[in-house]
Amino acid sequence: MKPLIELIIGCAQVVARAFTRAVQEEFKASQQAAQRAGGGRQGARRAANDTVSGISLQEAKQILNVNNLEDVETVEKNYKHLFEVNDKAKGGSLYLQSKVYRAKERIDMEFKKSDQESGTSDAKEESKT
Repeated sequence: MKPLIELIIGCAQVVARAFTRAVQEEFKASQQAAQRAGGGRQGARRAANDTVSGISLQEAKQILNVNNLEDVETVEKNYKHLFEVNDKAKGGSLYLQSKVYRAKERIDMEFKKSDQESGTSDAKEESKT
């Protein structure tokens, strides 16, 4: 009976250490992601956006083959082409199609954010007059 209890306690200690290490690594990884995204509140916000969509803005731009986010037509054209090419019914890959969709979703988040920022700056300028 005593060896069984010692075995259970030993296993519990190993699991607890592994869990603690995993939590510490996850915390460290999130801090590094925020630093890579620019640090501070803005970096944390960018890292959070990447977490929500599961894809960084840089990766989204690479997938849709766009350099300039101002060119909405190119983003739409490339998205539609890549989405249709990777249609499962046409022999495409559902995985690649979902990556294309997520890339478009991430870029749309940037469009929405820039629209909100320009809307608030327009509202501020109107209130000054």
